[in-house]
Amino acid sequence: MQDTENRVMARTTLRREKLAERDRLAPELRGEMSRQIRENVVSLDAVAGARHVMLYVGFRSEVETLSLFGMFREKDIVTSAPLTLVKERRLLPYIITDPGRDLRPGYCGIAEPDSGRLPPVDPAAIDVVLVPGAVFDGNGGRLGYGGGYYDRFLTHDAPRALRIGLAFEMQVVDRVPVLDHDVKMHFLITEQMIRKM
Repeated sequence: MQDTENRVMARTTLRREKLAERDRLAPELRGEMSRQIRENVVSLDAVAGARHVMLYVGFRSEVETLSLFGMFREKDIVTSAPLTLVKERRLLPYIITDPGRDLRPGYCGIAEPDSGRLPPVDPAAIDVVLVPGAVFDGNGGRLGYGGGYYDRFLTHDAPRALRIGLAFEMQVVDRVPVLDHDVKMHFLITEQMIRKM
């Protein structure tokens, strides 16, 4: 019990420190590093061969992902983005063909699918999920934002999907203090490299 409490405290501290550090990145640097990460994403064979990729829409200081929708569309890869269902504490993906038209401000001001006019996706059809996070390690460990939405989605709704964490290199640590419910990533992509777990 004490070990779990210590890990929870360590996670909270680590999350806060890394998010503050990420927030301090200059916008121009963050934009350039995001561009390098997007190039690494589309160069990965597992992504290039996918039929359907679900990706988050970058928010605040996260890796910027918006242009990936167009990059995937050029390769005839179907794209979707998650809607956050706060009461149900889950994610529900919707097809996105035109981010400018299909997204609207949602949970916490994050751009989300316009569920009133877009078709929902069967999560079983998703081949790859691009996953945001606060902290990652080279063993597949991921520390999200504390809600567990992606952990539940990847465990229960899309268990066969390839899980790829996107992060800046400064978000990577030697070891994330993981808990039993944390889902491991198959790949981690930063501006410097692609790590297979």
